[in-house]
Amino acid sequence: MSETFNDNPTKIREGEELDNAELSNYLSNFLDVSKSDFEILQFPSGFSNLTYLIKSNQKEYILRKPPIGAKVKSGHDMSREYKVLSALKNNYKKSPIPLHYCNDINIIGSDFYIMERIKGTVLRSNNFKKILTTKTEYDFIASEFVDTFVELHKLEIEKIGLSEFGRPVGYCDRQVKGWTKRYQNSKTHDIPEINFVIDWLNNNITESPYVSLIHNDFKYDNLVLDSKTLSVTSVLDWEMCTTGDPFMDLGTTLAYWINKDDPDYMREINLNITSEKNNPKRGEILEMYSQKFGDEIEDIVFYFVFGLFKIAVIVQQIYFRYEKGLTKDPRFKHLNFVVQAYARMAKTSIEKQKIEF
Repeated sequence: MSETFNDNPTKIREGEELDNAELSNYLSNFLDVSKSDFEILQFPSGFSNLTYLIKSNQKEYILRKPPIGAKVKSGHDMSREYKVLSALKNNYKKSPIPLHYCNDINIIGSDFYIMERIKGTVLRSNNFKKILTTKTEYDFIASEFVDTFVELHKLEIEKIGLSEFGRPVGYCDRQVKGWTKRYQNSKTHDIPEINFVIDWLNNNITESPYVSLIHNDFKYDNLVLDSKTLSVTSVLDWEMCTTGDPFMDLGTTLAYWINKDDPDYMREINLNITSEKNNPKRGEILEMYSQKFGDEIEDIVFYFVFGLFKIAVIVQQIYFRYEKGLTKDPRFKHLNFVVQAYARMAKTSIEKQKIEF
């Protein structure tokens, strides 16, 4: 295999610092940490919940907390994420082991949880060309991707103790209405295309007969790969996990999957690696998923358009925080153009009734 790269933690961004003394004092009651040997760094990638590396007594832990200024608790619910990981611990080997949850906001200003650190390779737009060098590797990683996705959707919810988790009945209807409301609450500019998409989604809601545990943010950069074999070892970022129609999860994943022949305004976003020429296209991923899941997906345009819309709203919420001065992360400065691009893509999909263009 080719040379591998790990996501490396760096100095904490301005305004996102934690109280080392308060945190080390608190964690020493639960974990093997030393107050005198306690270091915190931050993982710079990702756009949602904040992720830190804690180093103490030659051990390493991951701390996850909501972003500063977050308005939507359901997307940044640390107790929810901790509960999911606790249920998955003995049932889904591709998830990190949670270690401790804290709901005392006096420690670092918000609730948070601690989990094990999973070391490995995470594919990013700035490293994947040095990791994946042959079409065989691209095909292998795509197969691993879909296998891991279907494996998650095939978990027996009752068996793993999450039968009361989420509200699967009427899930699609609530999702469309809920994300519409989230967009309105974080709106900064009028975008005609997104208004068109909102109207269409609310008038074309569908729902499959399946109920699954769904990740809601399943994409390459939320997977940790074995640095030698490139097989998937762990799935990260479970903050939006719930139970519901698995094809809504699939729709979001396909929406993240930008093709090499998609319109320029989508490929220029450059948030993932899928537009590389050796990658399979969205339609191929859909076919692989359908075969492994065991059913054809009807109304795929609805699920795909919803995925595009949801991503647009997630990005809009981040941009809203930036415009209001609640975060100074310079990566967020032009995210309003990303919102417009996803809205435009969704409108095109509706007009063409296709997920490939």
